[in-house]
Amino acid sequence: MINSWETVVPFFKNLKERKIESLEDLEKWLLEWSELEAVFSEHAGWKYIQMSCHTLNKEFTEAYQFYISTIEPQSAPFINEFNKKLIHSPFVKFLNKEGYAIFLRAVRQQVELFREENIPLFTEIETRSQTYGLIASEMMVLVDGKEITMQNAATLLKDPTRKKREEVYLKIHNRRLQDKDKLNTLFTELVQLRDQVARNAGFKNFRDYMFAALGRFDYQVEDCYRFHESIKKEILPIVESIDLHRQEALKVKKLKPWDTEVDISAKPALKPFNSTEELIDKTIKCFYRIRPFYGERLEIMKKMGHLDLESRKGKAPGGYNYPLHEIGVPFIFMNSVGSLRDLITIVHEGGHALHSFLTRDLEITEFKSTPSEVAELASMSMELISMEFWDEFFEQKEELKRAKKEQLEKVLHMFPWIASVDKFQHWIYEHPLHTKEERQQQWEKISIEFGSKLIDWLGHENIRGNAWQNQLHIYEVPFYFIEYAIAQLGAIAIWRNYKKNPKKALDQYENALKLGYTKSIPEIYQTAGISFDFSADYVRELAEFVKKELEELA
Repeated sequence: MINSWETVVPFFKNLKERKIESLEDLEKWLLEWSELEAVFSEHAGWKYIQMSCHTLNKEFTEAYQFYISTIEPQSAPFINEFNKKLIHSPFVKFLNKEGYAIFLRAVRQQVELFREENIPLFTEIETRSQTYGLIASEMMVLVDGKEITMQNAATLLKDPTRKKREEVYLKIHNRRLQDKDKLNTLFTELVQLRDQVARNAGFKNFRDYMFAALGRFDYQVEDCYRFHESIKKEILPIVESIDLHRQEALKVKKLKPWDTEVDISAKPALKPFNSTEELIDKTIKCFYRIRPFYGERLEIMKKMGHLDLESRKGKAPGGYNYPLHEIGVPFIFMNSVGSLRDLITIVHEGGHALHSFLTRDLEITEFKSTPSEVAELASMSMELISMEFWDEFFEQKEELKRAKKEQLEKVLHMFPWIASVDKFQHWIYEHPLHTKEERQQQWEKISIEFGSKLIDWLGHENIRGNAWQNQLHIYEVPFYFIEYAIAQLGAIAIWRNYKKNPKKALDQYENALKLGYTKSIPEIYQTAGISFDFSADYVRELAEFVKKELEELA
């Protein structure tokens, strides 16, 4: 238990002052540092998990705040000293085991980025960014005389009755707009703090700083801009053709924002499970059928109580898989309300969990800390591969077909949204002194550029103009978003391989995940049997593959 800095500082001092007089000394020192890191990351993990599961619990909130305001700031200078001790050791050149080249590249980057004056800024950023989850967790709406969470309300957007959908949609977004100014003020503060961090580190803007901090060694800013254009050119037209079909099937003159979730045949929303327990058990069966090892891992998590899935008041929004490197069994958090989206979320987070299990035996903790382009490849591939076994959730063939079709349409629809959010963040941090009015205008411009022209926003422009506030990544993990689109392309390619040769594709998938971060991203993708590529040609090729699969489900 880490209750104070005084109880743990001896471990840090020991590593800092230790003499390293041979390669063996260096390797032993690295393993001890790795163990310390695992213990600390797991302690922080549990504090974060408890806080996000119970945002209204003062004890949990204070415990997490204590960690990020006291333990993390005081450990940061020691970590920097460890980094320098490692790269300046005369024995570092003899660290030739697999993975060390990638690890040392990241360590050198961290040394270059470290600034003592940024430590309190990071603490303040972390503290303030968590305010977003607290604000969102308190949002409730009154529907049919009952107060429900936003996640529960969102399920009603699949109601066959158009008037009902409109009523719920407006209640959800009017509730969000009540906190518009509060969220704008919070974000302005975060932008200013992040810009200061970047300038302290010698960068002209926070975007450039984050590309370095995220370790984007394998692609550049310009690649992201080209990716945005490829999505607009190759995927947006397919999305608009899907929306046109939806408009015609619903027989409406104009497709409104509340028409995008309902089944086009006016059937009730798909109900893949009736309880959280059923969701868990069906997912375990589904994973067993893909490969027994997968089902066994989820069963371990269930027995250990490492699944908190249901939506409730006072619970932070979103979902995540938190790797716990010391115990070696991760934790899945989500907000289940009985929808198809929940099924997709648990298999997505289940893919992350499998990744954690497959990397648990790597030699040092940092080898397990994969970049998002790889981490999301694990999860998004599982979304698509698991579809082959969704009959565990849908006994009727027609419902199974509906579920697959809905998922593939969502896959295509997510690309323009990701491009919008990413391009928006580039603009935000290149123009850190912008006003909230300029911010809204820029978002409106970008959302029109990447939004489907089939959706009629007349009369609800204020909702569209503030839609960026719904994306928690913008507040809590800036620039962690384009990776979803990069990894989604990779996941489509893995799924395509799976449909050709399931065993070979799964073997390649596992072999890639087992690498953790001991190889470059292109090498990991190559091991998975796919290309690390988001050129226009590759985007077109994979988008056409998904389009063809959709046509076969029609």
